[in-house]
Amino acid sequence: MKTKTYFQLFKILTKDFVMKKSYLLLLLSLSVCMMARTQKAKTLVDYVNPNMGNISHLLVPTYPFVHLPNSMLRVYPMRESLTETHVDGLPVILTNDRGSFAFHFCPFQGKESDLNPVISYTYDNEKTVPYKYAVDLDEVGIHVEMAPSHQSAIYSFRFDESGTPFVVVSTDNGSLQLKGNTVSGYQFIDDQTKVYLFAECNVKPEMAGALSEGKIHSELADVNGKGVAIALRFCKGTETAKLRYGISFISAAQAEKNMRREIKNFDLNELATAGRKIWNDALGKITVKGGSDDDKTVFYTSIYRCLQRPINMSEDGYYYSGFDHSVHSDGGRNFFTDDWIWDTYRAAHPLRILMDSQTESEILNSYLLMAQQMGNDWMPTFPSTIGDHRWMNCNHAVATMLDAYRKGIRGFDFEQAYTAAKKGIEEKSLIPWCGKPAGWLEDFYKKHGYIPALAEGEKETLPNISDWEKRQPVAVTLGTSYDEWCLSQMAGILGKTEDARHYLDCSYNYRNLFNPDTRFFHPKDQNGQFIPNVSYKYVGREYYCENNGYIHRWDIQHNIADLVSLLGGKEAFVAALDSLFSTPLGMARWQFYYKMPDHGANVGMFSMANEPCFHIPYLYNYGGQPWKTQKCIRTLLKEWFRNDLMGVPGDEDGGGMSAFVVFSQMGFYPVTPGSPSYNIGSPIFTEVCIHLGNGRTFTIKAPKASEANKYIRSARLNGKVLNQAWFEHADMQGGVLELEMGPKPNKSWGTELPPPSQGIWPTK
Repeated sequence: MKTKTYFQLFKILTKDFVMKKSYLLLLLSLSVCMMARTQKAKTLVDYVNPNMGNISHLLVPTYPFVHLPNSMLRVYPMRESLTETHVDGLPVILTNDRGSFAFHFCPFQGKESDLNPVISYTYDNEKTVPYKYAVDLDEVGIHVEMAPSHQSAIYSFRFDESGTPFVVVSTDNGSLQLKGNTVSGYQFIDDQTKVYLFAECNVKPEMAGALSEGKIHSELADVNGKGVAIALRFCKGTETAKLRYGISFISAAQAEKNMRREIKNFDLNELATAGRKIWNDALGKITVKGGSDDDKTVFYTSIYRCLQRPINMSEDGYYYSGFDHSVHSDGGRNFFTDDWIWDTYRAAHPLRILMDSQTESEILNSYLLMAQQMGNDWMPTFPSTIGDHRWMNCNHAVATMLDAYRKGIRGFDFEQAYTAAKKGIEEKSLIPWCGKPAGWLEDFYKKHGYIPALAEGEKETLPNISDWEKRQPVAVTLGTSYDEWCLSQMAGILGKTEDARHYLDCSYNYRNLFNPDTRFFHPKDQNGQFIPNVSYKYVGREYYCENNGYIHRWDIQHNIADLVSLLGGKEAFVAALDSLFSTPLGMARWQFYYKMPDHGANVGMFSMANEPCFHIPYLYNYGGQPWKTQKCIRTLLKEWFRNDLMGVPGDEDGGGMSAFVVFSQMGFYPVTPGSPSYNIGSPIFTEVCIHLGNGRTFTIKAPKASEANKYIRSARLNGKVLNQAWFEHADMQGGVLELEMGPKPNKSWGTELPPPSQGIWPTK
């Protein structure tokens, strides 16, 4: 209805109401109607807040990435966190994990003598959305906008005419060549890996050349080395200069091809509009109803973060691999890298199975290619653009292979996956943060079933042990037990009966470190004796990992039933969980975090800030008290994940933490990757629809769900009464989970049958 029509209707309706109070009420109603009509409706990407969590509680903040889903090109302002008052240049591409940038664009107005390869700016009026970035570089009087594609982008620099305009292109360590209004070159990421650039300006420079000591050398158009730069000077009065550019890991020529394939002109708004649609399509794999706007912001921001990694390295059918430093044909399948598997196997990979099974298939196939290219056929652990970082501990990629296969993904060689996983576990050292071959420590583990610990003050004699990371003997024993369970399941699927039995036996190795007196997992020395006087609160990497003994007490994802037995039955199991959430730090927070910097966002001894903790709130389901899982999950989400600058409690870790949020807000979680089942929590939304592909959906309906109505009173799955707090992956294919929610717990719901587990459930 047009505005004129509204006023015609208003005139008719108010004929008999002139000079009456009803006149004002009607005027107000019609005004609200008109405003609602003209207000633009939100799309899913409008709920994404890249600044959520940009101020860290303690360790690494989140970063406001501008990128398209799983794309090679990612950027964010060059600063440590949102509190920084300056940005150092404008990034061209984030190449590696947490902040390795390749190339900088630096617009400038002023004297040529003030130019530097990288310029530090104060800034204002910054606006970041996933598909566009804008900022005012206030002291130099330049307005900047940027929009990305997958392997290319456009920067726009609008000058305020106060001085001579320049744009500097620089590299930290590499080579740049000037030709007319284009700059191309490369930068070393490590000794053998280069990333390439081709950039084209829409304005012909008045003068251009190498920049050195505040002077443009027009006679020099080719520079090499560290901190080299090319500067473009434009005619005074130039209002806007735009740079469109492509990046590549293959060659500068391929970078130009990538740019010309993806960007046909210099229309930044057109590129941003295309990016907006791509994001809406990706986020639209899961749609929700109900909840608040803040709930939706936390939800869709978390999905956006899950789609930052891994990155697609394929360029016109070829890709560069940092695992053998060669260019390969991709064979019609995209090659992905940059994945933090220790963090992402828990929930990010299971989430991708639901949202985009084809991409998950290609990612797992990429792992197998990496294993071949490394020459040792070891499954990767932290694959990146430059090869495999052997960070953290254990070899959890085996879980991603098993989980995907059991959930119906067949687009990778499962036999080859088993071989690479087995070699990675058997032949590679179990020492944390180490990629060396197995040695004495691994032989000891195979013979005795645990990693031996050092007594307090005992000097480390093994090589390759990090002074900071140490042996982590309990964490490595427990994590390897889980990896070997996954290996046993893979062997069973492949009909390798002997291997299946062997690794199933090994999967119980965690029992070797269970202390029956304390009922905690406790370090042992190489003589089989428990180390005396171990603090389960205040000891981390010496015996555990980034968390303490209270957290690693629950690090038996594959065999919760056996853990229930070890702890003395369901009542004792629940009591131990309760004590986890209620045991105080016992010292000032700064003292605790000095000892345990990763063990943050505490609720008692529980740490919401680190991945080994994410499955723990769901363990009440195994103890026969699902209502406590429902209460706990809702409390943790409300306390620690918020739509504000400190709304993420710990290192986001490549989507690892965000995937926990997505699952938990939907109302379920994969406690045991490798088991095709999900534990039920407490949904935030009244309806969730997961579009699984091929026309299939899984819908969760909880029409009364609200902040108050967090407890499940009853449930139906695919039309049948459900009185267990879990369901199978097979139930999701076109399925519907209906939850009757209320403000008070139904303590008998969900207790009929505990979730699947390897061991035998105790009778008590």
